[in-house]
Amino acid sequence: MKKFTLLLFGLLVFYSCLNNDKDELNYSFDYLPIDEAIAPVSFTYGQIDTITVKYSLPNGCYHFNEIYYETIDTTRIVAISAFVELNSHCTLAIIQEEKKIPVKASQVEDYVFKFYKGKDSNGENIFEEVVVPVN
Repeated sequence: MKKFTLLLFGLLVFYSCLNNDKDELNYSFDYLPIDEAIAPVSFTYGQIDTITVKYSLPNGCYHFNEIYYETIDTTRIVAISAFVELNSHCTLAIIQEEKKIPVKASQVEDYVFKFYKGKDSNGENIFEEVVVPVN
């Protein structure tokens, strides 16, 4: 009787671990356009300054994930990465948020920030460029 109970318990545990979702993802990641970027007039070499980015979450299924920040020589590409719930009932409210990005001026050349603004009709990325000189 003990072996039979143990066998049933083992089958129950095994069945509960099976993935019944047919390997369908219930989420995705998306890049959101930056509505507004506020940068200082200039950086001071060796000092830390802050850039503020404002963005909008299109509905209640979108949640902030991280700030995408890529460095290529003197250029910095900045975008907002969002976690998107799929197959969920979401509120239609647009949520506006802002994030502050600390930047340490570690180069003497001007910084060129490229803020992601979305895609054009051809599917190409659109960026707003802001140049911040270093003192």
